Amino acid sequence: MNRIDILFNSKYKNILSVYFTAGFPELNDTVTILNQLQHSSTDMIEIGIPFSDPLADGPIIQHSNKVALKNGMTLKLLFEQLKNIRKTISIPLVLMSYLNPVLQFGIEAFCKKASETGIDGIIIPDLPMQEYIEQYKLTFEKYSLHNIFLITPQTSDSRVKLIDENSRGFIYIVSSASITGAKSEISDSQKTYFEKIKKMKLKNPNLIGFGISDNKTFTKACEYAKGAIIGSAFIKAMESESELNKNINNFIVKVKNKTA
Repeated sequence: MNRIDILFNSKYKNILSVYFTAGFPELNDTVTILNQLQHSSTDMIEIGIPFSDPLADGPIIQHSNKVALKNGMTLKLLFEQLKNIRKTISIPLVLMSYLNPVLQFGIEAFCKKASETGIDGIIIPDLPMQEYIEQYKLTFEKYSLHNIFLITPQTSDSRVKLIDENSRGFIYIVSSASITGAKSEISDSQKTYFEKIKKMKLKNPNLIGFGISDNKTFTKACEYAKGAIIGSAFIKAMESESELNKNINNFIVKVKNKTA
């Protein structure tokens, strides 16, 4: 069974998924970050493949992409860094990439390498659903990879249901019609949106992302979904002058409101 399915079948609430950009802050930090996130009790990790034009991302993640690319991170190098990752990491791993780098690598080659590496799911925000269904779905399924779709407040109910029918793993609920970025509050309109999705009783579990930054926003998001995804706030925390592992652990402890 896919590790994402195992996670959602064994933990019913307060799932914390953390995003970071591969190759940031330093080129060879990837494995260190993954190991420390697991050690700090993160439930799932989303590894971002840096891209020169990350349209869905806010300034913090855009900056991390630029730094990672300047450091020399490539998709080929990332797979090389991850080749032995399942010797130490047991939690689900998801790759997030825009479509262009995946097409350049080759869809089948990408899926094959991801599967061999131990990746459980893929998020490609700019991959049209119909194109996925008609051209790539069988390839993803061949390599036991869950393709994760995003929905927004502008996604119609009929499309949400269609996404639910063609999804495996979980559905990524984008909290607002905006780019990624840390927020200090969840608005009443967002709560109404989350409640609407919750009442639809979709077959796939949901995680809420975009604007989740601390214990307050994480806890509130968990009232409406199985858990939440944190990206920008985590990347910002890694830039602190303290030692990297300490920065990571302190951040996760604060989000989960646990004692270090």
